Amino acid sequence: MSGKSMRLENKVAIITGAASGFGEGMAKRFAEEGARVVVADLNAKGAKRVADEIGEAAIWTQTDVSLRSEFDEMVYAAKSAFGRVDIMVNNAGFTHRNGDMLKVDEETFDLITSVNMKAIYHAALAVVPIMERQGGGVILTTASTAGLRPRPGLTWYNASKGWAITATKSMAVELAPRNIRVNCLCPVAGETGMLEKFMGADTPEIREAFRASIPLGRLSTPLDIANAALWLASDEAAFITGVALEVDGGRCI
Repeated sequence: MSGKSMRLENKVAIITGAASGFGEGMAKRFAEEGARVVVADLNAKGAKRVADEIGEAAIWTQTDVSLRSEFDEMVYAAKSAFGRVDIMVNNAGFTHRNGDMLKVDEETFDLITSVNMKAIYHAALAVVPIMERQGGGVILTTASTAGLRPRPGLTWYNASKGWAITATKSMAVELAPRNIRVNCLCPVAGETGMLEKFMGADTPEIREAFRASIPLGRLSTPLDIANAALWLASDEAAFITGVALEVDGGRCI
C-alpha cells in the first residue's frame, strides 16, 4: 500500500439504500478510501450482507427513510458506533413502472414522494445540527438524469427528482455559512433493482434502445456512481456545492 492518504480517512458516512445497487457501490468504495460507513436500508438482510463484506469499518441499520423516527435511530446508531457524522448520502429511491402517468395509483405516488423527496427533509433535520456542531459536513443525494431531461412514461418519478435537484441547490446556499456542502448526482439508468421499472419491461430490445440513447454506449454501473460520489464527498471537492453532477455517459446532452 502506498503512502498516499485515503480520501475519506477519519470520515463517517451514512448511506441510505445501501443494501444493493448504487448504494452498495458507494458504501464499499467509501470504505476503501478510509470511511467508516453506516449501511442503511429497509432490506435488513441486504444491509447486513454489505456491512459484513466491508468488515469492522461498517455497521448496518434497517431504516425506513419515509419516517423521521427511523432517521433519528439511524443517526443515533452512527454516533454510538463511530462518534460523528460527516457525510449523509440520500441514496434510497423508489419509482413507478414506466407507463401512463394517469395509471399510477395514489399509494405509489405517495411512496415516491416519501422516499425521493421527504426523506431529504428528514435527513436535513437529523444531521444538519450535528454537522454544524462539528464545523461542517457533506450532504449528497442521488437524483437522476430524469430530473434534468424528463421523458414520457416516468412523469411522477421525474418530478420527484427535479424536486431533489432544486432542494439540493437551495440547501447548498442556505447551509454554506455553516460549512455544509450539498450536492446531488444525476445518474443515467444502471444495473440496479429499479431498472426493469424504468424500462417498463426488461427485454434485449428495450435494453438496446436504452443503451443507444447514451453516447458512451452503455448503462451506468455502481462503480461509476460511487467514484463520482467519492469525489463530491471528499475534500478534493471542497469548493463544490449546489451541483447536480451528470453521471450519464453523455445522456443529457
